[in-house]
Amino acid sequence: MKMFNLSRCNVITTLVCLTLAFVASGLSAQEAKPAAKQSLTIEGSTTVGPISDVVKEYFEKQNSGLSVTVKNTGSGNGAAALIDGRCDIATMSRFMKPEEFKKAVEKGVTPVAHVVALDAVCMIVNPENQVLGLSSAQVKDIYAGKIKNWKDVGGADMAIVPIGRDSSSGTFEAFAELVMKKEKLADNVQAASTNKDVHERVSSTKGAIGYVGLGFIDNKVRGLNIDGITPSKKTISSGKYPHSRPLFMFTNGYPAMGSAVH
Repeated sequence: MKMFNLSRCNVITTLVCLTLAFVASGLSAQEAKPAAKQSLTIEGSTTVGPISDVVKEYFEKQNSGLSVTVKNTGSGNGAAALIDGRCDIATMSRFMKPEEFKKAVEKGVTPVAHVVALDAVCMIVNPENQVLGLSSAQVKDIYAGKIKNWKDVGGADMAIVPIGRDSSSGTFEAFAELVMKKEKLADNVQAASTNKDVHERVSSTKGAIGYVGLGFIDNKVRGLNIDGITPSKKTISSGKYPHSRPLFMFTNGYPAMGSAVH
């Protein structure tokens, strides 16, 4: 399967491959290529973005009458778009919140969750950083402002620059729950709008630390071992790597057989 950036293949787990194979076989069996031009809009998580790009590329090749639009605007925005009828599929790196479900029901929308991959909140640093790993407690203390210099965790005498995500991000929600345990973030934590933004800031700032989905780890940043576990497809899919989480696609009800969404 060709992708625009082969390093992002890391985010595509066996679950995604099985999903594509299942739907593709279903379309083949039904000869369900659209007779007229159809459009499909996918909006939401930047973490799920690489998967959405694969879906777009694959299904536009398989169905000449199908146009797929991908908008990577964040999990919260994806949920809002599905609720407001502005997208067909909402991609999210977290589960929908009770208040989002409530709003959906009030608008006649029935969100149905589909797990499409297993991922993790992966910690990254600049490749020049000497620190190879941290404990979950150390990560928490860094983002709480209790550890401010890399020398305190075995690194060089250099200020730590913590990079986080904005509050509309599903990855932000996952980090708050899985890592911070709801403890307040320090005032010096910088908020980035996307995984790509976090990646760019960490790759260009020697003292930076950030968190991204597995698909955004490449040779420009280094994934940190957490509690002695290296972030990889194997450790994440097995649940061994700390801070693992599922990735979702939400639809309004279960898609009708043969429909573009199905």
